[in-house]
Amino acid sequence: MEIKAIRGFNDILPDEIGKWQFVEKTAREVFEGFGFSEIRIPIAERTELFSRGIGEATDIVEKEMYTFADKSGNFLTLRPEATASMARAYLEHQLYSFDPVAKLYCIGPMFRYERPQKGRYRQFYQIDAEVFGVGNPVVDAEVILMLIHFLKRVGLEKLELQINSLGCRDCRPRYRDGLKAYLTEKSFQLCEDCRRRLQANPLRIFDCKVQTCQEAIADAPKVIDFICDECDVHFNRVKEYLGMADLDYILNPRMVRGLDYYTRTAFEVVSYDLGSQNAVTGGGRYDNLFQEIGGLDVPGIGFAIGMERLISLLPKDKEFIRHPDLFIAAPGKETHKEAYRLANQLHIEGIRAEFDYEGKSLKSQMRRADKLKARYVLILGEEELKKGRVVLRNMEDKSQEELPMDNLLNLLKSKIIHD
Repeated sequence: MEIKAIRGFNDILPDEIGKWQFVEKTAREVFEGFGFSEIRIPIAERTELFSRGIGEATDIVEKEMYTFADKSGNFLTLRPEATASMARAYLEHQLYSFDPVAKLYCIGPMFRYERPQKGRYRQFYQIDAEVFGVGNPVVDAEVILMLIHFLKRVGLEKLELQINSLGCRDCRPRYRDGLKAYLTEKSFQLCEDCRRRLQANPLRIFDCKVQTCQEAIADAPKVIDFICDECDVHFNRVKEYLGMADLDYILNPRMVRGLDYYTRTAFEVVSYDLGSQNAVTGGGRYDNLFQEIGGLDVPGIGFAIGMERLISLLPKDKEFIRHPDLFIAAPGKETHKEAYRLANQLHIEGIRAEFDYEGKSLKSQMRRADKLKARYVLILGEEELKKGRVVLRNMEDKSQEELPMDNLLNLLKSKIIHD
């Protein structure tokens, strides 16, 4: 029986990996420039971390988590998101004892059991950036600025920033009650899932794509009308700081977050690069999370970017595959040995060089060099070896030049690195 990958768990092949490496490299450069440090968290956590932090009444906890019992009877869950794990690490290792402010980012796989479809998989990858220990609205604006800067650095244009305030633990329950009362009268329009959400977590209804549910929430109360004076002041200061950073935004009063830990500032970035609205990423403030999982009153804010979606939006005309710098064409036994010696010297110098392992004909090796899209081909035949001179061909313009064998390594380095 042929063994294949599990449904919803995808391979990322060499001809695709260049995009992923580019995104990850850019994220590290941008985030670390803003003072963030990378953290690597476990794939599996105790289930209660997510059930307490994310909320029992969310789709993630109720239907989407990969949860299992280990041999000791402890229930473990493959992480469905990174924020709760990063917060757990901040508490467990007492990172606040060095500095109460922690600016952290994480890149890696997450897991959710949902129906696989294009751009939506059971194992998917996220870039997460979080700031713990600061409640000042200036950090809300700084995080959003960093996100927009990163998206532009990877090549996205026509970006639109949408913001809203979700209120705090004091005023948000009033909104939930008002929303629940409003939707109860329209429950006949709701799908089966949303009728269940109405009792447990009515904010989740805003995420439903069923047409009748969308019609039911068309005139629903807005959360911004329920926020307290303190939340209103916080949100106005966020908008002020966004203006100071020359960031345009639009208010989206329908933007909510179904996860229990979100409070106050919420934001999303959409791109119109493909001709229609595409949500790229979202995030927000979650000042309740730490109390849920550890008892400390620590504010936090951050965002998560789905890498599959982001990569699908990268410029189509950008080259992400790194091709060989040099292919050494060496037909013949003696020249094959020289090609092996030279290729390894080039590898140590950081130059990507390839040669034919089988010692095939020159014509066959030139075809392979062309297929690999090598920038240069070094022709190292028996006659060239005797003369102490080799031929270097530029595969783009087909020009050729002779180079002496003496000091060949340095000549190639100079030519390839500075070209």
